[in-house]
Amino acid sequence: MKYHIALSNRTDLEAIAQNAQTGKCPSHIMWEMSQLLGAKVHQPRTDLVLPTDKMLAKIIGHPEHWALAHKLSLELQEDDVIYCDGENLGFAIATACGVKHNRPKIVVFVHNINRPRGRLALKLFDIANRIDLFVTGFTSQAEFIRKYLGLPENRIYLLSAPPIDTSFFTPGLSSHKKLRPVIGSGGMEKRDYRTLAAATEDLNVDVKICAFSRNAIAQKKTFPEIIPENMSHGFYDWCELVQLYRDSDLVVITMFENNYQAGLTTMFEAMACRRPVVITRSSGIIGELINLGIATGVNPGDSNGLKQTIVKLLNEPQKTEIHAQRGYELVLNQFNHNSFIQALVSKLLSTFETVNNCSSALV
Repeated sequence: MKYHIALSNRTDLEAIAQNAQTGKCPSHIMWEMSQLLGAKVHQPRTDLVLPTDKMLAKIIGHPEHWALAHKLSLELQEDDVIYCDGENLGFAIATACGVKHNRPKIVVFVHNINRPRGRLALKLFDIANRIDLFVTGFTSQAEFIRKYLGLPENRIYLLSAPPIDTSFFTPGLSSHKKLRPVIGSGGMEKRDYRTLAAATEDLNVDVKICAFSRNAIAQKKTFPEIIPENMSHGFYDWCELVQLYRDSDLVVITMFENNYQAGLTTMFEAMACRRPVVITRSSGIIGELINLGIATGVNPGDSNGLKQTIVKLLNEPQKTEIHAQRGYELVLNQFNHNSFIQALVSKLLSTFETVNNCSSALV
């Protein structure tokens, strides 16, 4: 079998790999997977977009996703396996390639498909019959796919996600410039920094936010109209982000209600740096970790409750260190990127090499 990887966003994987080797950024999972599988990497291009691609993108994905899908439909055959890093691109590739009688094997990682456009695309494009293996890191997504499409268990692969490069996100010393307790935070997806601001504006702390995300932009309700004097937000490069975690007495992740585990990456990055985490309650992994005493939960939009929690934890450093150590051990053992990559590569090889061998034996 010949392996391929399709990226939803254009990414210079080789440059990232070089920077990762010098400690400037975390390694990229897709680069390491491509090396293990000997896979060819495909990326979207805007110069290939046609008017029909723009029409299809109104349902799901972006025009360049559909353009890449149509290009690949002319190239891939039945002895090809293509792994897509997200449903927006993956569904386009499944639609374009799935109608071929000698279609490639298609694997798609699903992030958040339980939404109106996602449900429409699943049915409209007959996705259940065009994707060989659905991969996800979220139990809620796996359950939705299984029930909504009526799929057997062997068509869905549940991984521990999101994976963290624990050779980059590591514990370390706080900055000598730190003058008072730091409340760190980060991310943009479903973030509620108004509640964080209200909870901390009159506390003797500095609130520092890495306000950046590759997958989400700020909404009007994300930040307060007037930023408190003790709060700052902006872009942090990778090394600055690690130092922010190390400087943080608490990493506080406040979110609006959502059904797809927003905030997980920030939470696990902080835990990999052995920092205690306070996070808005939700179902799934976050709720489980709160119940286990690994993270501290707060209710959505409850600024008073959050304030009391922050004050209490800042006054109980021994307790927060226990939480931080539990989180650190959890990420090292269950959510490190090496285990994720090895598990996914093994799953692809065992699934499709076995199928190919069986097919050859029948000929």
